[in-house]
Amino acid sequence: MSATRAFARTAPYVVPVLDRAVHRLTGGKVLPSARMLPGVILTATGARSGLPRRTPLACMPQEDGGWLLIGSNFGRPGHPSWTGNLLVHPEAEVNWQGRDIPVRARLLSGAERERAWRDALAFWPPYAAYQARIGRQIRLFRLERR
Repeated sequence: MSATRAFARTAPYVVPVLDRAVHRLTGGKVLPSARMLPGVILTATGARSGLPRRTPLACMPQEDGGWLLIGSNFGRPGHPSWTGNLLVHPEAEVNWQGRDIPVRARLLSGAERERAWRDALAFWPPYAAYQARIGRQIRLFRLERR
């Protein structure tokens, strides 16, 4: 279901709103979308506004304690705004399992990106459907604790 165009049309308007509300009401203890995939709340500085922007995101926890974020935008044409924010302001914060953790984001490229993309597809196969229906390359970010 998550690879369908119908999901891509509706999920961006429902999932983040629900995630933010429940996360706030439970003091960071519950993130509904994390029932499907692990998730974080990313707080990044807006590229144009300079204001903090909170975005619930699926993530791939890494063995070293970092995270991989996939800018799929549910397979919609444009890059999600949080990716542009991280390009301009790579220092951010994630809320992971109720704890705020300062991080530094790095856009992956080349062989490192290819390895991460293979891992992402093994982790969540619908990413392949998202990539197949858009003309842009999905951005992958590595978040490292600072």
